Amino acid sequence: SSQLSKWLQHHKVFIPASKLVTPSSKIVGDLAQFMVQNSLTRAEVEERADELSFPLSVVEFLQGYVGIPHGGFPEPFRSKVLKSLPRVEGRPGASLAPMDFDALEKRLRAAHSDDITPEDVMSAAMYPKVFQEFREFTNTFGPVDCLNTRLFLDGPKIAEEFEVELERGKTLHIKALALGDLNKAGQREVFFELNGQLRSVLVRDTLAMKEMHFHPKALKDVRGQVGAPMPGKVVEVRVKAGQKVEKGQPLCVLSAMKMETVVNSPLAGTVAKIYVTPDSSLEGDDLILEITE
Repeated sequence: SSQLSKWLQHHKVFIPASKLVTPSSKIVGDLAQFMVQNSLTRAEVEERADELSFPLSVVEFLQGYVGIPHGGFPEPFRSKVLKSLPRVEGRPGASLAPMDFDALEKRLRAAHSDDITPEDVMSAAMYPKVFQEFREFTNTFGPVDCLNTRLFLDGPKIAEEFEVELERGKTLHIKALALGDLNKAGQREVFFELNGQLRSVLVRDTLAMKEMHFHPKALKDVRGQVGAPMPGKVVEVRVKAGQKVEKGQPLCVLSAMKMETVVNSPLAGTVAKIYVTPDSSLEGDDLILEITE
């Protein structure tokens, strides 16, 4: 299957990726995924390092944000990726400003009510963006931790009955009944029984939305067409139409599976047209913008 093929590709590039970015499995995994998505070998990554749009975790590793690896950073790979970006010398923690946990807790309580635990404070301190996304997710979907893994990932089968224990003595009995047709907004009406009562709710069909996805692709033989290096959502667009850009200048930021990628300009020129906005969902090679020399 295609999934197995992708897994085997990741397995093959994991070792060469680890030679370039050593200490963290997260960073190595991000680089391996990037290499598979763009069909790159280690030699091609090293040769084209000054023009490729690497995952943010890889760039920050090379800046020294997680420390200096044994034997130092790989050169000239590091210098080609970073160009003029700032670098952290020595142990990163030595130059970090002290964290005011009391002030952070007050900000979290103001933003998310008083339902904040010490674990929440630590999570927000270490992973602010991930924590914010988690809170937004739970505010939208509720306490999904009471679902078992299969129900959470795949959903129930039609006619399947299951129980959800919200708390001790409070259990919901649910039976999935039917799925409605896809509407123009990419939603389906889901029919189910809740404690014996017929209910329905509109749910976005994300798989169908991907199949309905229509976006121009970047032509690989046209230098000025900048495509998405991998599937993801646009977090930020850093340029405007008509703006002059330099080679290697950040154009936009993509996010997927907790991995952020800064898309850099492959050449110097002028931004002719932008095809995306923040929150746009993109597939690999979808056209982000055009640059004229």
